[in-house]
Amino acid sequence: MPFALLPVSGGTALTQQKGEAMLRAVKKWAALVLCLMAGGTLASEPVKIGLITALSGQSAQAGESITRGLQVAIDEINAAGGVLDGRPLMLVRRDDEANPAKGVVAARELIHKEKVAVLFGGLDTPVSMAIVPLVNQAKMPFVGPWAAGTPITKNGANPNFVFRVSAMDEIVDIAMVEYAQKNFGARKFGLMMVNNPWGESNQKGLVAALKDKGLEPAASEKFDGDQVDLVPQLTRLRDAGVDTICLVGNVGPSAQVVKSLRRMGWEVPVVSHWGPAGGRFTELAGPGSEEVHFIQTYSFFGEQSPVGEKVIAALKAKYPDISGPEDITPAVGVANAYDALHLAALAINEAGSTEGEAIREGFFKIKQYQGLIKNYQQPFSPEVHDALSADDYVWARFIDNRIVPVALSR
Repeated sequence: MPFALLPVSGGTALTQQKGEAMLRAVKKWAALVLCLMAGGTLASEPVKIGLITALSGQSAQAGESITRGLQVAIDEINAAGGVLDGRPLMLVRRDDEANPAKGVVAARELIHKEKVAVLFGGLDTPVSMAIVPLVNQAKMPFVGPWAAGTPITKNGANPNFVFRVSAMDEIVDIAMVEYAQKNFGARKFGLMMVNNPWGESNQKGLVAALKDKGLEPAASEKFDGDQVDLVPQLTRLRDAGVDTICLVGNVGPSAQVVKSLRRMGWEVPVVSHWGPAGGRFTELAGPGSEEVHFIQTYSFFGEQSPVGEKVIAALKAKYPDISGPEDITPAVGVANAYDALHLAALAINEAGSTEGEAIREGFFKIKQYQGLIKNYQQPFSPEVHDALSADDYVWARFIDNRIVPVALSR
């Protein structure tokens, strides 16, 4: 498209100045149009952030909590000017339905079609584990705000493009053993593990954690995610003299454990990974759900930091169903995702681009970030891709359908 730029001549000095200003504006507009015609991009073109998580099924509530944590952080960053000198962030979501194959399809779409700069992976360790080889091959930064499987970040790839702001199984397993001993005097541990890669990760971690204490499991059992009767497995644990159960399973099977224990009439402490927090646990489990103690990385109950107060206010303003901390559930989904998105934005700015390898290096360049969960000091390095440690965990239980820290529920 040709442009005729006419010179300005004659008239008063004011007219001359106006003419020159108009000429500059026309030149700028023409250059912009030519840039776009040549395949250039606007400085304000959104930087896409991808999310793959369970948005339907029993864990949909957890997927929504991750979405909300990401979106609140995106709103804050965009209000402050975005990234890369003025580009806003935009969230693009896909539902993996807790299915690894669907997660991989969604990842390919977000990477190759949507051209996301950073990919976030949601809830399930099996889904994340299926995506890990793909993102490392595509050189796509992949950030986990929930799935805790140890091999997700410790995947053996070099270079490794996977980062996490969440719990990690091998650390959680140590915490579970120590909590059971301190609070329940546990001596004979029974392991109840979901029969998938997440369960395998924790089986290995719990055996190692017990070995460090000079112990070994009194008995170990596995269960499928769709089982509704777990009495046979629990009976074998009881017959082995188990005095505390270490449970690893998502919402549905964890609820079935509680229901099966009630049918058996067996009252035994249950110390769990955070699977029960992922959805409608109290509804599905019924009476006894409040007796399960599980790990978390954050709670919106109790005294909050300035960041915590800010996030609560933003959630209440944006989402009509949130009137207080009791409605921010699961809290870990919101908190992990919120901090993870801010760290990803810092990595993008450190990279100075949306190129995957540069963003990966950008994560290592982050020096400090005052987050919701904690004050992060150099959260990532080439050797450490997990930003949280055992010091960042809290223990919780359900009270009146609210996830409350154990320290505040007694």
